[in-house]
Amino acid sequence: MNLDDVRRDWTKLGAEDPLWAVLVQPGKRGGQWDVEEFLATGRADVEETTGWLSRLGLPTRWDRALDFGCGAGRLSQALAPHAGEVVAVDIAPSMLETARRLDRSAGNIRFVLNDAPDLSQFPDGHFDLVYSALVLQHLPRPAIDSYLAEFLRVLRPGGVAVVGLPTEPARTAKGVIWKLAPFRLISWAQRRLLNYPAPMKMTAVPDADMTRLVAANGGEIVGQRPDLPYTEDWICTRYAVRRL
Repeated sequence: MNLDDVRRDWTKLGAEDPLWAVLVQPGKRGGQWDVEEFLATGRADVEETTGWLSRLGLPTRWDRALDFGCGAGRLSQALAPHAGEVVAVDIAPSMLETARRLDRSAGNIRFVLNDAPDLSQFPDGHFDLVYSALVLQHLPRPAIDSYLAEFLRVLRPGGVAVVGLPTEPARTAKGVIWKLAPFRLISWAQRRLLNYPAPMKMTAVPDADMTRLVAANGGEIVGQRPDLPYTEDWICTRYAVRRL
């Protein structure tokens, strides 16, 4: 899988069932997400995270924030009251169409297509916050490493990236399948047996790798905790990373 595959698959997911693709939950497939309920999950995520950042002694208001992999804008809208401007990027034009349609921020969010393997459309030190949850896991590992480096590049010194990542499959039936089965088999099962519009890749980044990547790109991990329980099949960690 490469970024062209990711763009193709998520454009299809965004065209056919964007809210479910962003947040896969039982009973929500086929347009069954209530929009208010969907957006409320974003507010809960940001509220819990800002409380955590505050306890770490980090800012909870920002001049300019980047929502990386914004999807349908679930987190962008939740971040908007905390920032002078939110720049929300995604690889899929169809997701951005939904995000713009659902936007209730009164112009505080700028939705931008970013289908490059980097964030080169943004200069160094452009953002006070980078926020990315339930996104990097769907990319191939080389792309994850590249984007993590870019997060630190586009942060101003002292700026913070909030990054959620699976670190390993859990010891559940599905977790074992993810650990042992090749993705081509999982992709086939997702499309043929589960009738997904397009496959969803899952990539884990071990904690030791995350620590190494952050240090190599001029950052430091200032906090980490178990991520919100979006799934029982992966052990997930949320990191607070500060640019040095």
